[in-house]
Amino acid sequence: MKRYGVFGGAFNPVHLAHLIIAEDVRQQMHLDKVLFIPYANPPHKQVSGLADAEHRVNMIKLAIESNPYFEYCDIEINKSTSEKSYTVDTLMELRQRYINNRVALYLIIGMDNLVELHTWKDPGKLFLLSQVLVLNRPGYLIHDVKHEFDRKSTLIPAPDIGISSTDIRHKISENKSIKYLVPEPVEKYIFEHKLYKE
Repeated sequence: MKRYGVFGGAFNPVHLAHLIIAEDVRQQMHLDKVLFIPYANPPHKQVSGLADAEHRVNMIKLAIESNPYFEYCDIEINKSTSEKSYTVDTLMELRQRYINNRVALYLIIGMDNLVELHTWKDPGKLFLLSQVLVLNRPGYLIHDVKHEFDRKSTLIPAPDIGISSTDIRHKISENKSIKYLVPEPVEKYIFEHKLYKE
């Protein structure tokens, strides 16, 4: 059976920490593929300065093109902007998409997501549809999780890289360098299209 990682997020923009973490999880869990799934309209987060879907997709494709184990997946981005993206729905759609391919799904989330997982749509169903991999992020302890989901999750040690999309957007708006924070083709794309300038 093939093992596919499911890595969702705004990717606004995609940066080197996303790639390093995805590769690290892929190796630790022996995943055959990691699917990068940008969302259109997340129900739990209001993302300020969200670049158009087309730009975020193009940046992901540029960032992952040299890694044969990484793949862009359009399952959420094609939803209308008024339609919320729920992880449980995405997993069900992925299960349908790969129904004949014998694929096991591995949902990759951060410890911050695990803490609030009880507020997600049908959280218990996530564990029926996938193995939930939780990135052990700085500032969070597994003891912070006060619900049953911590016992059902697999904790994955994740490197503390200290790069965030928010910081990158701030740097761009202040005309500061983002070199070595994003892949070079992504940096070039951002400046060619004048993204995150406001």
